Amino acid sequence: MTLAINVAGYADPALHAHGLYIGGKWEKGAGIPVINPSTGDVLAEVADASVEDAARTVDAAEAAATGWRDTPSRKRAEILRRWFELMSAHSEELAMLISLENGKALSDARGEVAYAAEFFRWYAEEAVRIPGEYRHAPSGAHKILVDHEPIGISVLITPWNFPAAMATRKIGPALAAGCTVILKPASETPLTAYAMARLGEEAGVPAGVVNVLTTRNPGPVVNSMLADPRVRKLSFTGSTGIGRVLLAEAAKSVVSCSMELGGNAPFLVFDDADLEAALHGAMVAKMRNAGEACTAANRFYVQAGIHDAFVKGLTGRMAALKIGPGCDPATNCGPMITQKAVQKIDNLVSDAIERGARATTGGAPLPGNGYFYPPTVLENVPVDAPIAHEEIFGPVAPVYKFTTEEEAIRLANNTEYGLAAYIYSTDIKKALRVGKGLETGMLGINRGLMSDPAAPFGGVKQSGLGREGGVTGILEFMEAKYYAVEF
Repeated sequence: MTLAINVAGYADPALHAHGLYIGGKWEKGAGIPVINPSTGDVLAEVADASVEDAARTVDAAEAAATGWRDTPSRKRAEILRRWFELMSAHSEELAMLISLENGKALSDARGEVAYAAEFFRWYAEEAVRIPGEYRHAPSGAHKILVDHEPIGISVLITPWNFPAAMATRKIGPALAAGCTVILKPASETPLTAYAMARLGEEAGVPAGVVNVLTTRNPGPVVNSMLADPRVRKLSFTGSTGIGRVLLAEAAKSVVSCSMELGGNAPFLVFDDADLEAALHGAMVAKMRNAGEACTAANRFYVQAGIHDAFVKGLTGRMAALKIGPGCDPATNCGPMITQKAVQKIDNLVSDAIERGARATTGGAPLPGNGYFYPPTVLENVPVDAPIAHEEIFGPVAPVYKFTTEEEAIRLANNTEYGLAAYIYSTDIKKALRVGKGLETGMLGINRGLMSDPAAPFGGVKQSGLGREGGVTGILEFMEAKYYAVEF
């Protein structure tokens, strides 16, 4: 079947294949093919930045830094608000572009655009509410004044799975704080980042305040920026492995770091849970973006009394999902980002089945063009299987049976990660008690979706450092300055 796809306006991949965006200027370039995961076809090519290009980008960010730092917060807020309005006005075009380069279902892409735009609205409001302090020193010797100043040039590194939202979640607070930024999106999904830059330009962002570069050699390019003494902040979202490498590199220049890393979210269902609510929440927590999300439910721990009914219900819902190209409005589950991602998922599932697990639906890659893996439910999964300890990043739901509350907490915490967790129980006191025992930065109680621009997003253990979003997100891009004043 051939789909009639509207790629007009911002949805047109060719519009964003101009190359690097440095100092408010678009530079021609090529070298990095952008693949449509639904078909395997090349959508466009974007520029492949060099270390020299990165140095020019820092120059541009520095040239704009003083002017942006001194721009009144109300004006910065108005620009961010206008950017929000433009994203909303072009939401359908942006959603189509995301579906084309990322493969996610159009319904998911629409949700991402709405979520992404909210960060600009939220930080438009927070820009004029940057906090300060005035206190009396306990000794009575002086007064204590604390101001918050922009931290400086910030390098923002975003992943492929949410190309709009991960960018706005970093750009919004950085610009609200008064910082200039360099955005390096994932080479798999760079078109959305360039589209965002075009909208920012239209919203009135001054030249050099937001810069975008793409590269197929991120190590040398990013390291060169971190070694530049003018760069004072790194905000990274991606794998824990890459995060560790970047932290080590940033340490050489004592660059401040915010790291949103991997996850291995447990989804706990107790016997007293509302089964229909738990199943609905499971589908939201697991299948948002086809499971390619750091907050995705990765391990389903279900109490013995409700286990069989939960597996049956989840199997039926997963099997009913329509698999297809992301840009098809009828699609519920689009492709994975690459063939390599499909192979990783299949290796984890095959290993679990060899260890005694049973696939109640799905369980093997789909043939044909595109990078498709079907929604899969596994039961009787051994708790020592690799799939219980690695981030799946795909539409696979491994289900484990537990008996006691203590056992559930122990199993849930048996991971190096601590980003998100979910609990379903009609006993709110128990849910809060269990939540207190879980080692996690975020917790959804009787809810399968927790992300909110007004809430602090981040994890503990190997899931990262710092928080994005909420009232604390802007402080990640600011330094506290203390004045001891005698008068």
